[in-house]
Amino acid sequence: MPCTRKNIWHLTPPKHKRYLPLTPHNSPTIMAKQQRQYCSFCGRPDTEVGMLIAGVSGYICNECAEQAYEIARETMQHSKKGGKEGDLDLKKLPKPQEIKAFLDQYVIGQDDAKRYLSVSVYNHYKRLMQEDKADEVEIEKSNIIIVGSTGTGKTLLARTIAKLLKVPFTIVDATVLTEAGYVGEDIESILTRLLQVADYDVKAAERGIVFIDEIDKIARKSDNPSITRDVSGEGVQQGLLKLLEGSVVNVPPQGGRKHPEQKMIAVDTKNILFICGGAFDGIEKKIAQRLNTHVVGYSSVQNTLRIDKENMMQYISPQDLKSFGLIPEIIGRMPVLTYLNPLSREALLAILTEPKNAIVKQYVKLFEMDGVELTFAPEVYEYIVDKAIEFKLGARGLRSIVESIMMDAMFDIPTRGDKHFEVTLDYARSQMEKSNLGRLQAGE
Repeated sequence: MPCTRKNIWHLTPPKHKRYLPLTPHNSPTIMAKQQRQYCSFCGRPDTEVGMLIAGVSGYICNECAEQAYEIARETMQHSKKGGKEGDLDLKKLPKPQEIKAFLDQYVIGQDDAKRYLSVSVYNHYKRLMQEDKADEVEIEKSNIIIVGSTGTGKTLLARTIAKLLKVPFTIVDATVLTEAGYVGEDIESILTRLLQVADYDVKAAERGIVFIDEIDKIARKSDNPSITRDVSGEGVQQGLLKLLEGSVVNVPPQGGRKHPEQKMIAVDTKNILFICGGAFDGIEKKIAQRLNTHVVGYSSVQNTLRIDKENMMQYISPQDLKSFGLIPEIIGRMPVLTYLNPLSREALLAILTEPKNAIVKQYVKLFEMDGVELTFAPEVYEYIVDKAIEFKLGARGLRSIVESIMMDAMFDIPTRGDKHFEVTLDYARSQMEKSNLGRLQAGE
């Protein structure tokens, strides 16, 4: 197009109109950018986010809002766990009877063990809130050891009481512990678990409770001296001494051997309550042996008659633990010794139906989620209990038996679309005959 005077006149603004010269500040592109809205947190424009929420002096995008919600939720959960010492109030603490009443909702029987646990946990709370006074009386902690055969509810007691506590609580297994330098987990890993539960809040962890399960598995293997080290038995017990009594332990936050250059965390175990539990299989023989050696002659026959041979565990003493293989030093650091009674027929029947988390209630709930009403004939409960007593697996045997009976029904009924299903005695017997009973039987 030729450049004529007329074309140039169109490009030149009239003199009576005032136009600002185009600069980087008022160009159309820049002015459009200035009209955009940006997130005050991440700085992204409204074109790159889902939505912007307007505030008094800024905006927040949906992604930043979600992150802020997660941070706030985690912080609130941590504060509910009792992360601060000031959260503990003596007036608001559950009393021993209240703790036992809570345990009664989930655990059948075992009143003696519940009383010991309730009192110990309550005293632990009071110990944490003890004020420094002129009398200089310092309350010492009373670590607990619980003895009971398999399936009597040791771990269930620990898990249940953890629901009620306002201090960090963790359950560790003693079977994987070895001396430092050997295959397995270091003893300090117990405190690592506690730190993880407390979100690495050292002050909170130092007021926590640790349940060491299967403590009997670290018993001394034999009294005979050997050239080989008992790295998973007596060696672990000696390593536990400093933890149980109270000392400052350097804890690796991620595990000691995998990250050797990590910074250690100093944890004072003086205020950590340790609860130990174990089956101590065969300790009844040690108890019977001790009871029969106290007296000689005719009086021994009379004493034997007064002994309940069906429940020898109730006569347990620290001496029996020493005979089993625990070293005297570790027994002395766990002054509270209690036991769990073997489960009677009535107790097994109650465990099957009564607690909040009863096995039958769990299966009813599973079927209810498929729109099926599940019922059991009363004689089925008796049959399941008889089989559990026969297999000698305690409360765990109940779960295995019910699972074997219900397996075919759980496989077929969701597809068939039945609205109601009743487990009869004949059905339970037929299902048990079909299942592999050999795998349920406990070895003598």
